[in-house]
Order: sequence, then structure tokens, then C-alpha cells
Amino acid sequence: MRKIVAGALVFMISWLAQGCFTFRLTTKDTSIPGEAKTISVQYFQNMARIVDPGLSQKFTDDFKDYIQGNTKLILINGTGDLDFEGSITGYDVKPVAITLEEASQNRFTITVNVKYTCLVKEELDFETSFSRYEDFASTQNFEDVKADLTENIVKLLIEDIFNKAFINW
Repeated sequence: MRKIVAGALVFMISWLAQGCFTFRLTTKDTSIPGEAKTISVQYFQNMARIVDPGLSQKFTDDFKDYIQGNTKLILINGTGDLDFEGSITGYDVKPVAITLEEASQNRFTITVNVKYTCLVKEELDFETSFSRYEDFASTQNFEDVKADLTENIVKLLIEDIFNKAFINW
């Protein structure tokens, strides 16, 4: 009998507690204007001093994919209601941590200049430079780690651009 009463008591307490507390999971609100139906991403030309031949295409394609995966806007060629254009302006590898007169760490940095045009709400327009970097050990050959570092940096840059354009912080 005690077990039945204890079980009923536990059930009643948990049932009452559930009614007192609510758990709500929310995501960041996007600030995409409701009037906007289309979006375009122009080809990001590589204007950096050092040119990685595949970086422009990779950045442009990854940016388009990210937008399609995170908005309901229709991606079009030409100029959409929302338009991104720009260029890759920096591609550098520099030593950052010096020990005993030699570098122990190198920093790989990619910089992108972006112009965002919102044809339905001009006050949302911006032109900004975004820069991200990844550090790697100087004992590593840059050519061996370049693909992974580039992948990480491009992902971070795209998230930064998307957040600047569409997320209310």
C-alpha cells in the first residue's frame, strides 16, 4: 500500500510541477524584410595580393548554399530583392608566435569586402569588410593544411555576413 501511495504522490507532484513550469526553445529572429522574395549572390572576385585559383568559386558557391539552407528566399541570377556582391581582398599567411627567433605559429587570414543591397528597405544596406583567421603550427606545411583552414575560414566568414544582414542580435 505504501508503494502505491508513494507512486501516486510522485506522479501528482510531477504533474503539478509540469503545469507550473514551461520550457521554451527559441532561435534568433531574422530581419529579412517580408516584402523580399528573391536573393542574389554575385561572383566574389579574388582581388587579394595572393590568389588561390579556386577560392572565388568556393566562396560564392558556399555562400549561395548557406543562404538557400537558411532562408526561404528564392536564389536568382541577376539582381534579387536582396543582393550580395563583393570581392576577396586579403589572403595572407604571417607568423604570429615567435620563440627563440623563429615562428612557432602562423596565422592564415582571409578578408572579404561585402556590399549588401536591400531593394525593399534601403536603410538595411551596408558595405563592410569581414576578416577571419586560423592559426596553425609552423612545423606544418601550409599546402598540407590549406584546404581545411580555408574551409573553416570560409564557413565563419559566411556566418558573419549572414548574421550582419539577417540576424537581430
